[in-house]
Amino acid sequence: MFTIFTPLIMIMIQQEISTKKKKKIIPFIIVGIIFITGGFYAYNTIMHNMHFEETDNAQVETNAIPVLTRVAGYIDSINLSDYQNVLANQIALTIDDAEFKIAVQQAEADLLLAKADYSAALADVKNSNSQINNIQANTGVAQANAAIQQERLNKANIDLQRDEALYAAGAITKKQLEDSKANYIIASKQLQANDKQISQISTQTGTANAQIEKSKSSIEKANALIAIRQAGLETAKLKLSYTKIIMPINGRIGKINLQKGQYIQPGQPLFSIVNNQRYWVVANFKETQLARLKIGQTVNVKMDGYPNNDITGKIVEFSDATGAKTTLLPADNASGNFVKVTQRIPVKIEFDNIAPIKEILKSGLSVSIEVKVK
Repeated sequence: MFTIFTPLIMIMIQQEISTKKKKKIIPFIIVGIIFITGGFYAYNTIMHNMHFEETDNAQVETNAIPVLTRVAGYIDSINLSDYQNVLANQIALTIDDAEFKIAVQQAEADLLLAKADYSAALADVKNSNSQINNIQANTGVAQANAAIQQERLNKANIDLQRDEALYAAGAITKKQLEDSKANYIIASKQLQANDKQISQISTQTGTANAQIEKSKSSIEKANALIAIRQAGLETAKLKLSYTKIIMPINGRIGKINLQKGQYIQPGQPLFSIVNNQRYWVVANFKETQLARLKIGQTVNVKMDGYPNNDITGKIVEFSDATGAKTTLLPADNASGNFVKVTQRIPVKIEFDNIAPIKEILKSGLSVSIEVKVK
């Protein structure tokens, strides 16, 4: 009986010993697999870090242009809806322009009045010039008459001297001598009258010249006033044109918080236009990564919202300041306790081909960046 169970017992003992050996080997196998897997992962990580620099501190960027109003007024009409695509030079909304049209009409009337003043001053100059011409003609006549009267006076003086000699010799009568004296006195008085006339004409010439200078000054003032009124008219027309809010670029707008009849003021932001024609990425790399980054390096971009899209780009520009320095209130390490913090530098990345991904790009989307450095 004992001899029958002895082989069975031996077999069971051997199986138990084999099972114990296997149980001892399994942990070593598991540890080996973990070690190999860890080594493989570490190798891949080291090799990847040797050839790439990474950051997930990156976003898609584009230009967002605020649309402002330049004049105050009440909104007359709105030609927009929320999140609408818009085109450059499209009229977004209009402001009630009644007051601005009246201002243009007033400026036009002021300009016409200034031009009338100019015409009047110009007419005064023409009249004064005509007076000068008449005065010059009268001066010539008076001077000619004075020359004639001078000759007559000279002749009367010669006749008087001759008649005085003849009267002393008894050759003529006293009446003839008195006639010669009368002729001399008359000639002398006529010459004096001509001299006074010439003096009066000279005075008139000075008055006319002064009037011309005054009229010229009036013309200059009228010209200056015309320029002022013209500028006022252009300003009024410009303000009238500002009652139509024009889109500056192509793009897409956000939510519109405007209503017809709402009062808006100059400089008030109405809404913003996102330029959906051009996008880029701004990635914030640590300062310890910059030594391996260069303009022109290839970049792999992974969008968090679209991880299956293969997107590539290139580094095009580095910021000249850290992100901390461009904030509204940069940190001042010169006071208090100093804690060294690794700074980040914004790096601009442009897409290689934006056309296939243009529809999924949105400003502000998060992306992860891999830069191939080797």
